[in-house]
Amino acid sequence: MATIPLEHSNREVPWRLPTRGMVAMTCLITAESSIFTIFVVAYLYYLGRDVQGPTPRQVLEVPIFYTVCLLSSSFFIWLAEHAIEHSKMTAFCLWWSITILLGLTFLFGTGMEWYKLSVHDHLTIRTNLFGTTYYSLVGLHASHVVVGLLLMCFTLIFAVSGGVGPQHAYRIKTLALYWHFVDAVWVVVFTVVYVVGR
Repeated sequence: MATIPLEHSNREVPWRLPTRGMVAMTCLITAESSIFTIFVVAYLYYLGRDVQGPTPRQVLEVPIFYTVCLLSSSFFIWLAEHAIEHSKMTAFCLWWSITILLGLTFLFGTGMEWYKLSVHDHLTIRTNLFGTTYYSLVGLHASHVVVGLLLMCFTLIFAVSGGVGPQHAYRIKTLALYWHFVDAVWVVVFTVVYVVGR
């Protein structure tokens, strides 16, 4: 009785070298992770060493809503990545715009928190060790959010004007990787400042 050989459905996909942009972004994220680690360690080291207030427990409120906004933006930028891969530029612009809007909302929340702390609670970067380490750590993260938002805004402008298309999907993935990094760092900052620190 003759047997018919079955073909393997899972053929090996040829491995490709990562793009220069992805390599550069990976190196940048590695370096930035080291910087954030230093700031987090400094925050934890000086936590509770103040001789005068205010203390984190007295003035910090947990920014749950703004945290949800930032973390959910990773989902929408992922949708944007898949949309541009499948040449769905309208969907890409929609998901990309929502990501920007959520990032701006988070940044607004950070600004409102700083306003409350500096004006109502009289906590500035010079008030005490908590103020110095808090503004340094949260400010470092906020600066990365600003950079990401600027890059995404420029990308959206180019996409709407036809300067960005499916052929640039790998560049979109590179920028999205940076944004995922920003979101992941916030999980650490949120845990250290608003959970452990209080």
